[in-house]
Amino acid sequence: MLGATMLLAFREIRRHLLRSFLTTLGIIIGVAAVITMVTLGQGLTADVQEDISGLGSNVFIVFPQSNEPDRPPPPFDDADVRAVERQIPGVTDAAGSVTSSARAFHNGQDWQTSVQGGDPEFFSAQSIDVVEGRGFSDAEVARGDAVCILGPKIVEEIFVEDAVLGEEMRIGNVSCRVVGVIDERSSAIGGGNDANDIVFMPLKTVQRRFLGNTNVQFFVVKYDDAYTPISIQAQLLSLMRERRLIQDGENNNFNIIDTGEINDTVNQVTGAMTAVVSMIAAISLLVGGIGIMNIMLVSVTERTREIGIRLAIGALAREVRLQFLTEAVVLCCFGGLIGILLALGLSIALAGAIDLPFLFNPMLNIVAFVFSAVMGIAFGYYPAHRASKLDPIDALRHE
Repeated sequence: MLGATMLLAFREIRRHLLRSFLTTLGIIIGVAAVITMVTLGQGLTADVQEDISGLGSNVFIVFPQSNEPDRPPPPFDDADVRAVERQIPGVTDAAGSVTSSARAFHNGQDWQTSVQGGDPEFFSAQSIDVVEGRGFSDAEVARGDAVCILGPKIVEEIFVEDAVLGEEMRIGNVSCRVVGVIDERSSAIGGGNDANDIVFMPLKTVQRRFLGNTNVQFFVVKYDDAYTPISIQAQLLSLMRERRLIQDGENNNFNIIDTGEINDTVNQVTGAMTAVVSMIAAISLLVGGIGIMNIMLVSVTERTREIGIRLAIGALAREVRLQFLTEAVVLCCFGGLIGILLALGLSIALAGAIDLPFLFNPMLNIVAFVFSAVMGIAFGYYPAHRASKLDPIDALRHE
């Protein structure tokens, strides 16, 4: 019986093909909009999380912050960094860093970039991987040697030949030897700077040769998973206030950024935005469901005589109800399937246009298809029930 009912439903839909398509348009738009918005929201979340991961996991970033507009805050120094590493339990790495802009030169090519001072602990805390060559040795760090590790963007722009390691290049007025190349990182961290367009040198080298002082512009603190970020942050706050002679009641002249907290906040914001936009798009599904109900009621009116004949020759009311309900479900399923295909194309196109990763979510598409079928049952039941309750004699008299 179900097979025969399906055949009758397909025949009726094919008989009024244009009307059937226009009827399912609301379902198509609703499903496509919801899936596209959720997919783009997931891509945005993943993209931001990748950017944040470039700052390292289980990491605090500490930098000076001025309380007075006309006075710069007192800088950090290496003693502050070493104190954090020695005095706070759970801290695995603490490393200072400084940055400066510079122009890189090699073999007639030049490129404006940034140079950053960082020792091996900084690479560890920031999850920076050296994929070619090696990192800085302890001796190079202690002496402040002119050696450098390049980001892939620098290699692409000024190294036209294959050889990179061991090559001599010039950063500003400082000649250095290339000892390594880092792995590609998230493209926009640290104020929008390209994380791949950078030259790393030992901290002392950049301090002496580029800045002319021993100040630390900021430092990173990596802690063990066994310790809670709240306890580490509280101890870090207390130690920095003590070392910077900040009295009770005075504001801090430094700031502490928790990368984990940033990640949680981003997840909440993007999740809320995706939910709101998806709810707005879901209104199309409601409109589409109402359209399904409307056209099914019209179909019942048009086929009243047919229904009367079926009932008169022995068809049961439940069989008539099943036929119209099946037509409504088939219409909604067709709309849901077309909406899923449309969403796939839109998601790929929009993700590429705004430079977001495309994340295909099979469960999302399955749920959307099942929800389409449920919409067919919900909005098709009343017309189907109305058809099954027609009186055969009155239905046969219908013109």
